[in-house]
Amino acid sequence: MAIENHHHRTGKMAMNRSRRLQVLLVLAAAIVGAEARPRSSSAAAVVTSSKNASMVSGLSHYFYLDSCPQLETLVRSTVESAMNQNVRLTAGLLRIFFHDCFPQGCDASILLDNGERQLPPNAGLQQAALQLIEDIRVKVHAACGPTVSCADILVLATRDAVNLAGGPAYTVSLGRMDSGAPASQNDVFTLPPPSFTADQLLKAFSDKGLDNFDLVALSGAHTVGKARCTNFDAPTTPPRDDLGKCLAGICSAGGDPNRLRDLDFLTPEVFDNMYFTGLRVNKAVMLNSDQVLATHPNTNWLVSGFADNHWWFFQQFATSMVKMSEMKGPQGNVGEIRRNCFRPNSGVRINADEGLSASA
Repeated sequence: MAIENHHHRTGKMAMNRSRRLQVLLVLAAAIVGAEARPRSSSAAAVVTSSKNASMVSGLSHYFYLDSCPQLETLVRSTVESAMNQNVRLTAGLLRIFFHDCFPQGCDASILLDNGERQLPPNAGLQQAALQLIEDIRVKVHAACGPTVSCADILVLATRDAVNLAGGPAYTVSLGRMDSGAPASQNDVFTLPPPSFTADQLLKAFSDKGLDNFDLVALSGAHTVGKARCTNFDAPTTPPRDDLGKCLAGICSAGGDPNRLRDLDFLTPEVFDNMYFTGLRVNKAVMLNSDQVLATHPNTNWLVSGFADNHWWFFQQFATSMVKMSEMKGPQGNVGEIRRNCFRPNSGVRINADEGLSASA
């Protein structure tokens, strides 16, 4: 009996110790969680969106695991081969991706001929990058059948181009459908022009469920970009240093307005954070929509932070790219798997024996 009582007391003591341990673990987790949450700061105020970004449902990292397991290998190898011939493809793909996703979500509507590409906000989209998406589709559909959308190929190709140019690696969810029609003019004209002020940019991004972190990080894509001289305002004060004078001279008055000029003049072919370094020290030779980020109180601290810490920029850029890739327009994730990225399926002739070809 004494032995039984001893075992009983020992069991109760063990249970009590176990409960105390559980309570301590819960308290420790709560303390760690509280410490991990960022503290508010007047110097680093976050502009929160008035509404949450509407995300596409039904997407998955493993969407094509059964239907096209070689998809990502095919996309990356094709992008890498093309970039070996044309380093500007990274900038071209990034601009196409942004101009596709921002108006109404990533649905490859930007690829359709005789549609939104003819509107002013989409002027100058890189033809080689557009063709690369269709070239990838041909290879993917030849290997897997018409199972992969042009929208997903654009998302994957852009991600791989960024990484191959020196940028971050990140995973994306898949399963988007291709739209059967272009985006409306009203939606296309929500794309922010280079002349926007910082407040206008913050409002445009907020309307899409994106915040100031997303705005500044995604603007960092200009690290591999070029712009036509017509998009640069004349400096209000003449550049003082030799580099500034040289860059301003590229787009001098009376010159060719369609001449292209690097946006990152330090390492224009590498995806890095040097765009922010250049923006911070030489604002007078940047696009207006870039310059304003370096002076507005809700964005200037991010410009400085990304300039000082490229790992922070890479992490936020990857986060913002994934966020944008999952944005959903009012139409939802509906559509088709295009047999030609430049045409809806109603304009494509399908030949069971010879594959797919565009109709006349």
